[in-house]
Amino acid sequence: MGRGRLRIYLGAAPGVGKTFAMLGEGRRRHERGTDVVVAFVETHGREHTAAQVEGLELLPRLDLSHRGADFTEMDVDAVLRRRPAVALVDELAHTNVPGSRNAKRWQDVEELLDAGIDVISTVNIQHLESLGDAVEGITGVRQQETLPDEVVRRADQIELVDMAPEALRRRLAHGNVYAPEKIDAALAHYFRPGNLTALRELALLWVADRVDEYLQRYRAENHIASTWQARERIVVGLTGGPEGRTLIRRAARIAAKGSGSEISAVYVARSDGLTGASPKELAVQRGLVEDLGGSFHHVLGDNAAEALLEFARGVNATQIVLGSSRRKSWQWMLGPGVGATVAREAGDIDVHIVTHEQVARGRVRPVRRIANLGLPRTIAGWLVGVAGPLLLTWVLTLFPTTGVTHTEMLLYLGLTVGAALLGGLFPALASALVGSLLINWYFTPPVHTLTINSLENIIAMAVFLAVALSVAYVVDLAARRTAEAARSRAEAETLSFLAGSVLSGAHGLPALLERVRETFQMESVALLERPDDFSPWHTAGALGPNPVSRPEDADVDVPVGDRLALALTGRVLPAGDRRVLVAFAAQAAVLLERRRLEEEAAEARRLAEGNRIRTALLAAVSHDLRTPLAGIKASVSSLRSEDVTWEPEDEAELLAGIEAGADRLDHLIGNLLDMSRLQTGTVVPIVREIDLDEVVPLALLGVPEDAVRTDIPEELPMISADPGLLERALGNVVENAVKYNAGAACGFVSVSASVLHGLVEVRIADHGPGIPDEAKEKVFEPFQRYGDAPRGAGVGLGLAVARGFVEATGGTLTAEDTPGGGLTMVFTLPCVKSGVNGRPTAHPGDRPFEHTLPQTERQQRS
Repeated sequence: MGRGRLRIYLGAAPGVGKTFAMLGEGRRRHERGTDVVVAFVETHGREHTAAQVEGLELLPRLDLSHRGADFTEMDVDAVLRRRPAVALVDELAHTNVPGSRNAKRWQDVEELLDAGIDVISTVNIQHLESLGDAVEGITGVRQQETLPDEVVRRADQIELVDMAPEALRRRLAHGNVYAPEKIDAALAHYFRPGNLTALRELALLWVADRVDEYLQRYRAENHIASTWQARERIVVGLTGGPEGRTLIRRAARIAAKGSGSEISAVYVARSDGLTGASPKELAVQRGLVEDLGGSFHHVLGDNAAEALLEFARGVNATQIVLGSSRRKSWQWMLGPGVGATVAREAGDIDVHIVTHEQVARGRVRPVRRIANLGLPRTIAGWLVGVAGPLLLTWVLTLFPTTGVTHTEMLLYLGLTVGAALLGGLFPALASALVGSLLINWYFTPPVHTLTINSLENIIAMAVFLAVALSVAYVVDLAARRTAEAARSRAEAETLSFLAGSVLSGAHGLPALLERVRETFQMESVALLERPDDFSPWHTAGALGPNPVSRPEDADVDVPVGDRLALALTGRVLPAGDRRVLVAFAAQAAVLLERRRLEEEAAEARRLAEGNRIRTALLAAVSHDLRTPLAGIKASVSSLRSEDVTWEPEDEAELLAGIEAGADRLDHLIGNLLDMSRLQTGTVVPIVREIDLDEVVPLALLGVPEDAVRTDIPEELPMISADPGLLERALGNVVENAVKYNAGAACGFVSVSASVLHGLVEVRIADHGPGIPDEAKEKVFEPFQRYGDAPRGAGVGLGLAVARGFVEATGGTLTAEDTPGGGLTMVFTLPCVKSGVNGRPTAHPGDRPFEHTLPQTERQQRS
């Protein structure tokens, strides 16, 4: 049984109708007789969506418990046992409850697809991994539930469920998305028109790119070379001259007139040396193109016009921008030029010829090579070499002479040299042969025979042939050497540009493989690797359609050692191109090794950080936990002693000491575990709307009642935070303040709250010794204790844990001086109505803060 097909309904925001569309498609297939089941659907209480479920088979969910809370997830095993033709699975980016079969729902869906079950699912654009930063910049909310873009890209069908922002806001206002008590907050924050418009644009552009991938694949599979003007793609032809900047800016202005236009700047390194450019100027132009949102491409081509047109057709370009020729007026006799050739042969691609300051100023050009001059020059060489001697013979026969003269010899020799200059060696050889025969027949006595009677004429003919052949050979040799030097120069430019990019670390392995594919105009390129000579090959990196998985299947393969190979498909390369390809392959091996070294370095840093934390934890265990353990053991030993009869008062005192030591151990171990969670990134906040009155009383349970005074106004707005994490953070800071406030003139710590600039500030002030400004940040570092605090005062983690918990929920924790002396810890927490720094904050209906881990309960302190 083959793999199932995946269809995804993609939306820009909650409420656009993805689930409704998914269920509608399921109902249509069910009515056509397809075996359809609802594996998991979340209606969010929406009546119209729930009505779509009626008539469809609804599979039971899997019940799970985690930390005292009950959850339900999709039962993958039940779906596999039922084995329907189509399974409807909502919310593809959902994170499963710990203890589930897989960590993510998209992994569940992969199992269903591998089993041959077709799946229809839904996802919002903000849940794509690559768009996390963009969505956070738009909405102010960091998405916690994401899935790799590749999961969605591999879908067989992606259908965009689109809705105008105004229509979505009307749907929300009518109560069709969220409960009535959440509508106002949603409209004022996440569902603002600007947010929805930006998210909608993201969704449209992402789907457009996906459609473009389908289009390129279809064109490649069907060998379609003509341009399809589905999107404006502008190719800028660069020669490396200073006019390139003008052309790039002109192309950017053309692209700005149409949404979604793309710019590709192309520099053709020609093997005849006509486009020798300054690497410095090319680097400047490359930076300008990338700053304007385009891409720079460096390709090889013997004919600049043909290479440029081939590249333009390959990327389905609609417009080409070229500069006016820099030739002087007399240079037009050498040919029509690149601009005129491209304009004549562009077909349905529009060509823009842009004027610039370098027009008609001339251009320093190396000598053109003679070898491989093309069909027109070759024909001209043969005409001069064969027809020229015949025409010259007819002219000379009009003026009869008594024998061959030096003038006639020189005329025939001139034709031979001209044939060599135009057509190379073989036309020159033909010219020498035809000329010698004609001289012998018409002008060397006896005439009209191939016999030569005079020794002087024999010597003259021999010298003529020797000089003609020597000149032809030297001219052709010089032409080949010039061509080879020009090609070597082009290769050196390409390799220098490549090496500079690799050494600077500006591009990775995918960029290098793309450069290989563009430079040699291949269909696909793959870097293959195997651990030993007997193991199968696996792909370390690949680009292009249908890359090969074995070197022997490629049109061109370049081995790099015994266990690495660069394999290309598309055409067979000449030996000269293979020399350059070997250098590319070596650079690919270097980049692959660099990537592995970077991964190993990152792993080493992670291990070093873990070792540092473990060392600190061991130090804390060996020192700070010894005192309470020793006290508990001493008290227990005393109580168990049969030699002493304890009075009730003494026994109560020993029990109180045991309890105090146990509480102290509980507190220290709790902080150590919390710090470990923060260091490993496993703290997952569950953010919701809460009131400070829910958290502050619980945070004060671990301190004496008379040690703290609170001032929490009832009119404070709701805040967005994780109650458990905030309680732990407040509790640690309050306990720290009470400890350092002991002995102060003011015998209590004050806890107050207020609203400032749309944020809620909680201030915990003590009147102890305080700390200097330079130490205010250090106290938040792990295992730091200010001043001469004794070992028994703790391991120095309380404030570090508090700051980590607060920042995990979008708040801040800072230290400042208390007026009159002491230290004040300031918690800045986001309001539900205003958000952090004026940005909108999530509420339960927004779904950006969907977390599956239940709320962490704070350890109670006696």
